Amino acid sequence: MRVNPLADRVVIKMLEAEETTKSGIILTSAAQEKPQVAEVVAVGPGGMVDGNEVKMEVKVGDKVLISKYAGTEVKLDGEEYTIVKQGDILATVTD
Repeated sequence: MRVNPLADRVVIKMLEAEETTKSGIILTSAAQEKPQVAEVVAVGPGGMVDGNEVKMEVKVGDKVLISKYAGTEVKLDGEEYTIVKQGDILATVTD
């Protein structure tokens, strides 16, 4: 199944949370924070949103940093995705 987001929506797949700290301490699932870094899976066309022209700044494959509680989580074909507005994306992440 393919998801085609509308307007300024972006479909992302959250990257796994770190299970160990940089010093090597293993974290339990309760101690792990919700991941905020995700990979862009699909991007809407942009256009007019609430009377304003929206140009899409991200593209498929980008790694992005999102607001902590942003978006709507959906499950399709056994995979979990989050659909967010482009405004909920705070930054792109580079290696």
